[in-house]
Amino acid sequence: MLKITNLTAHYGAAQALFGVDLELQKGTTVALVGANGAGKSTLLKCIMGLHSPTGGIISLSGQEITRKAPAQMARLGVALSPEGREVFPHLSVHDNLRLGALPLKLSKKLGAERMDEIFVRFPKLRERYQQLAGTLSGGEQQMLAMGRALMAGPSLLLLDEPSLGLAPRITDDIFAIIHQLSRSGTTILLVEQNAARALSASDYAYLLAHGKVVEQGPSRKLLNDPALRSAFLGAASDDNPAASRLGGAGLTNIRLEKNLMSELSFMPDFSTETELAAHQLNGLKWTVNHVWEGSSFYRKKFEGAGMTPASIQSLNDLRKLSFTTAEDLRAEYPFPLRAVPFEQIVRIHASSGTTGKRKVLSYTQKDIDDWGHFFARCYQMAGVTPLDRVQIAVGYGVWTAGVGFQSGCEKMGALAIPVGPGNIDMQIQFLLDFQSTVFCSTASMALLMAEEIHKRGIADKIAVKKIIYGSERSSRAMRLKISELFGGAELFDITGLTELYGPGTGIECSEHDCIHYWGDYYLLEILDPETLQPVPEGEWGEMVVTSLCKEAAPLIRYRTRDITRIIPGRCNCGSILPRHSRIKGRSDDTIKFRGVNIYPSSIDTILSAVPGIGSEYQIHLTRDNTGRDSMRLIIERAEKVATTRSAELIHEIGHQIKKQLLVSADLELVEYATLPRSERKSQRVFDNRLQGEIV
Repeated sequence: MLKITNLTAHYGAAQALFGVDLELQKGTTVALVGANGAGKSTLLKCIMGLHSPTGGIISLSGQEITRKAPAQMARLGVALSPEGREVFPHLSVHDNLRLGALPLKLSKKLGAERMDEIFVRFPKLRERYQQLAGTLSGGEQQMLAMGRALMAGPSLLLLDEPSLGLAPRITDDIFAIIHQLSRSGTTILLVEQNAARALSASDYAYLLAHGKVVEQGPSRKLLNDPALRSAFLGAASDDNPAASRLGGAGLTNIRLEKNLMSELSFMPDFSTETELAAHQLNGLKWTVNHVWEGSSFYRKKFEGAGMTPASIQSLNDLRKLSFTTAEDLRAEYPFPLRAVPFEQIVRIHASSGTTGKRKVLSYTQKDIDDWGHFFARCYQMAGVTPLDRVQIAVGYGVWTAGVGFQSGCEKMGALAIPVGPGNIDMQIQFLLDFQSTVFCSTASMALLMAEEIHKRGIADKIAVKKIIYGSERSSRAMRLKISELFGGAELFDITGLTELYGPGTGIECSEHDCIHYWGDYYLLEILDPETLQPVPEGEWGEMVVTSLCKEAAPLIRYRTRDITRIIPGRCNCGSILPRHSRIKGRSDDTIKFRGVNIYPSSIDTILSAVPGIGSEYQIHLTRDNTGRDSMRLIIERAEKVATTRSAELIHEIGHQIKKQLLVSADLELVEYATLPRSERKSQRVFDNRLQGEIV
């Protein structure tokens, strides 16, 4: 949108800008950061036509605008909120706002509509509609200056020192508004001496010193770079954080030791597959010896199979070991697989118990520490930093989810907001009040929140950039809908199970085509669920896991029942860690219908490919008196899709189900948002063919 090339500027004989180059993309917020006298305000004045540059070119959307008059710039869609506010003190709030649109000669109707929009964004200005601008507080005058600039409906908003002279609480309010403007699509060039605020509120930044660009890059990278902070912004100490220009500009609220967490990496230190394999073999040998010495359950199994720790000499020897199942955990209740004395156990967690006795797992302190470490790795792979605010909307208590998400968050130094599931009104309020940047939940909860955000029209008022979800499958259509209604948030599918620490045992990377799993903490086999033999690499099968350093309740060849496949080769993201596909289904929840095995994810895939279909559906299976099975699919139309398209959509879905699954189904389309949403897992399969208890 804006391109500045080799710009120079003088005040008489004194040169203020020296060959400045700058670019600003549409829809982004770019910060200009520097100390007093760096040339920041001069640069804005040159863009706006308030100061004539002595050299260089300024282009707006491909059109050269160098040295155009301010009124012309306003008509081209550029508006400035100047340093010091510069409101007209003897005019009312209403008249100050009207002056912002004066060069555009708006109609009375359009002018009134613009003013209403300003009052929605700045409610305090509505309250002081007829009040003289000179009687407003500093923060209210800043809102008025920004509102006056927005009256022109700019495509590019220039903000010059919006926090200058304001109290910290008022500065919070002003930057919340700046963030809302950015979320609504306004392109912003922000000049700000408060480096912490500017870098936290922008996508990209240029650091100016003595009229020159001395550094540039993504804002988060610059703010987290300790070398840059020391070199450009000055040194500081724990005793005197304000000694740096950054500390003096208001960064004293961020502890110096917290920012050093940006130097931490939770990724493994090996760089080759050979090193990983050696680590895994050592871990397997340790685990087998550990359970031989400490677990009566495993010792009995080993002896029954004629195995000893000496039997394990290579990773291939893993196949000599017996399987462990969920039934084993329930049979050994309440402390199954225990391999350490009770005095070493510091915590237990358990599954929901919906299928009988709960699966209870014990943890030593090392287990807890390991879990927190690799959960922090999940956040790191998703691009979360110590500057993020993570709203955790998953269950707490004996279940593993909430405490896992929180410990990983705190391990990496981000701000944790432990809300728990449900209570949509509170979730929304916290998103608005705390400006959470990361939202963690089940997929169903994320959809529920996304639709509520859309219904309330607040997508531009929240700050969520990433959604980390797990615990259930999700279709492509569901993911796209969640991202869209959250204002373009990036989604990351996180995996895990209670038996293997909890959530956080893997996550999708920025490529969004795989799940990286932590091969340094557990081994993964993909087996045919019927024969329990390995399937060829790349084919679907059941995930079987073996822990490599778990102390209290190790897993050896544990059948997870999750269906996935290994993805061979290195990922384009560059990670050495191995990967598998997203979970397709479970080997024990396959729908057996008229001799055909159907995974619910297959229905996901078919529906996702049909335009006009929403993300929610239900599968109802019934059996008549003759023993004939029937399948009925209830499917939501996408939002705003007319009922007149129902016949066309039913025909296409029926055709694809017949073609891909080799079965027929009765189809019913219902209005968008008709089917129930849940803050936990949504039930999609209703198998009513079996009546009474199974003997």
